[in-house]
Amino acid sequence: MQITPVTQNFAVSPQLTPSDVAAVAAKGFKAIICNRPDGEEEAQPAAAAVRAAAEQHGLAFAHVPVVSGAISAKDGEAMARALAWLPGPVLGYCRSGARSTKLHELARSAAASSGSARTYDVVIVGGGSAGIATASSLLKRNPKLDIAVIEPSEVHYYQPGWTMVGAGVFDPEFTRRTEAQVMPKQVTWLRNAASGFVPDDNKVLLTDGREIAYRVLVACPGVKLDWDAIPGLAETIGQNGVTSNYRYDLAPYTNRLVKEFKRGRALFTQPAMPIKCAGAPQKAMYLSCHRWEKAGVLDDIDVQFHTAGAVLFGVAAYVPALMDYVERYDAHLNFESKLVAIDGAAKVATFEQRRGDEVTCVEERFDMIHVVPSQVAPDFVRGSPLAAASGFIEVDEATLGHPRYANVFALGDACAASNAKTMAAARKQAPVVALNVLAALDGKAPVAEYDGYGSCPLTVEAGKIVLAEFGYGGKLLPSFPNWLIDGTRPSRLSWLLKDTILPPIYWHGMLKGREWMAEPHMMAEA
Repeated sequence: MQITPVTQNFAVSPQLTPSDVAAVAAKGFKAIICNRPDGEEEAQPAAAAVRAAAEQHGLAFAHVPVVSGAISAKDGEAMARALAWLPGPVLGYCRSGARSTKLHELARSAAASSGSARTYDVVIVGGGSAGIATASSLLKRNPKLDIAVIEPSEVHYYQPGWTMVGAGVFDPEFTRRTEAQVMPKQVTWLRNAASGFVPDDNKVLLTDGREIAYRVLVACPGVKLDWDAIPGLAETIGQNGVTSNYRYDLAPYTNRLVKEFKRGRALFTQPAMPIKCAGAPQKAMYLSCHRWEKAGVLDDIDVQFHTAGAVLFGVAAYVPALMDYVERYDAHLNFESKLVAIDGAAKVATFEQRRGDEVTCVEERFDMIHVVPSQVAPDFVRGSPLAAASGFIEVDEATLGHPRYANVFALGDACAASNAKTMAAARKQAPVVALNVLAALDGKAPVAEYDGYGSCPLTVEAGKIVLAEFGYGGKLLPSFPNWLIDGTRPSRLSWLLKDTILPPIYWHGMLKGREWMAEPHMMAEA
């Protein structure tokens, strides 16, 4: 069976048989459309037989038959109507695939000229942690919802695991699944990227020119890692001793660098807020130092931490425990020291340092450096009507609803709320958004509220973690009683949580709509 992609959401093939349908479903297609009249050839399988096989495998089916060489504009309009209701991605077939390709082209022209757009109950922009968790939470409460998830990536990552990959604790593959494995079966997966929001018309624009209409929008496209914001970084990252745990392909390089490092100067950097997992930059330092300590080489390594911020961690209750490890590892702290350039070949990093009212540029030599890139809202978010002054999506901090558009919600890293940008925050936000989306679909006001919860398991050594859990304003929000886990002190039980318990909770709980220890707080209960 030869399948030829036409767009990210449509492909064509020659004649299918009922026995081909299982393989079509296994490749992730959610619908089949037949463009061949029955009876063209003696041995040709009937469309009804392929339909029966498709329905047996949970695929939608449509029959828009056309005669080769006699395809008209009306045929294109019929194809457009079929594609409007079929869940994607769609596989079209005829004798060779040529008619299906031509009809798809005519259908796109017909849709563009008519200005029509498929309308879904809910459109979710982003198929990361926040998007999949929200889709699953919605379907758990109403399985009949017509939901579209806009996500171009074929791969889904458990990003909190990358720090552990860099420390040699997890294998990279442990943090990776295909997007098809985590995408809820009931949703329409639009394998495309959003290019803009038109909230006044209740539409999302896609990069292929399509418009997707919604009754309620959930925006969670994540953040943009701006590797180009630091001159020289993009050219040298992944070589010359320059690494970062903020990318799947680079975390193994961190592991190799740290394992082989015996002496010299190791720098660790942190940019200005906001960033994903504010503790991750220093976690890379602690875990590296612990490995060097165990190998007996720490005394021969000059460890420096450069942070653009004025404090080690934004919630003061956790700082004393962290300072104990800074002193244990003899790491030198450089506050208000921002990485502004890097020369990988020369092994020189340039920092802009503020000392009172004076700002100077200081060059630091390094043998290895762990870099965290600047992080901003995606370009299409920053320039949209949904953006706050920060460039992230403006929301009410409690309901996560947009203040100007009652049918728009946002969560996850692209949300402008002042909470920490962590996976744990998205886990708590998703059910709140799900309940408020359902209320919006019924024309009602939001019913659930979010307290700003975020969690940052600060891995201070292999086997111990300072479990930082806090909400808006730095209020401590521990999940466990103090006698079990005192989050302000390093704990082996917290390590067990990070190492063993949280990954399966992510894959089999959060992404499946199971809200263990994440029940939303209802406003009526306040």
